[in-house]
Amino acid sequence: MRTYKLTIAYDGSRYQGWQRQATTDNTIQFVLEWSIGKLVGYRVHVDGSGRTDAGVHARGQVASVKLSKLYDTKELKDSLNRYLPEDIRIVKVELVKNGFHARKSAKGKKYEYYIDCREKPDVFSRRYCYHYPEKLDIEAMRDAVQYLIGPKNFTSFTDDKECKDPIRRIINIKIVSTGEKVRITYYGTGFLYHMVRILTGTLLEIGTGKRDASMLPVVIAAEDRCLAGFLAPARGLFLRKVYY
Repeated sequence: MRTYKLTIAYDGSRYQGWQRQATTDNTIQFVLEWSIGKLVGYRVHVDGSGRTDAGVHARGQVASVKLSKLYDTKELKDSLNRYLPEDIRIVKVELVKNGFHARKSAKGKKYEYYIDCREKPDVFSRRYCYHYPEKLDIEAMRDAVQYLIGPKNFTSFTDDKECKDPIRRIINIKIVSTGEKVRITYYGTGFLYHMVRILTGTLLEIGTGKRDASMLPVVIAAEDRCLAGFLAPARGLFLRKVYY
C-alpha cells in the first residue's frame, strides 16, 4: 500500500461538515471517499487533519489515504478533480512515507476568520464572512490576545461538554483591519470543538466594549462555557493551513 497526502480546498456552505456521518452522505469526507473509490475501483478510507463544522470552509485541509499502487501524483490529482463537485478541489497530491497520518502527524494549524463591519453585507463575500455591522476597537481586541497565548485549559471556549483533554496551545493571534473588513488569524497546536468561533465571538464582544479583555484570565480559570463570548457563525471561518 502507498500513502498519499492530499491538500484540499472546499466551500463548506452546503455540506454538513468534514466528518462522515451515519445519517447523511452530505459531508466532505464521504464525497472524497466516494470519488477516490470510483477512480481506483475499491472502497477507501480517508483520514482528515481534523473535523471542520457544517458551513466551515477550507483552503488547506489535509487528508491521507492508502492506495494499492503507485500513481503519478499530478495525474491522480487531475483525475480526482474530474470526479469531485466544483466546490471541492484537490490542490495538491504528494506521495509520503507509510505511517503518515493527516491528523496524528499534524504539528499545528492556522485558521482565518473574516468579518464584514459595513452597514450592508458585501454582495460578493457575504457567504464567506460574518456580517457584523458595528464599529470595532481593534486595539482593544489586540490587547486581549496576550491573555490567550500559550498552553491553557480552554474548557470555557468549547461546546464539547465531554471534552477530556481541554489543554491547547495558541501560538499567536493576528488581527488585521482593512477598511471595513477584519481578518483574525489563529495559529495553534490544535483547537477544540467550536473553539475558534467562540474565541472570535469573545474578541468581537471586546471590540464593541461589551466585555473587558482584562477579565479573560477569570473566564479561562472558571472553565465555564457560559462566561465566554457568543459562537460566531461558521461561514466566516476557513482552515487555512496544517503544519507537519
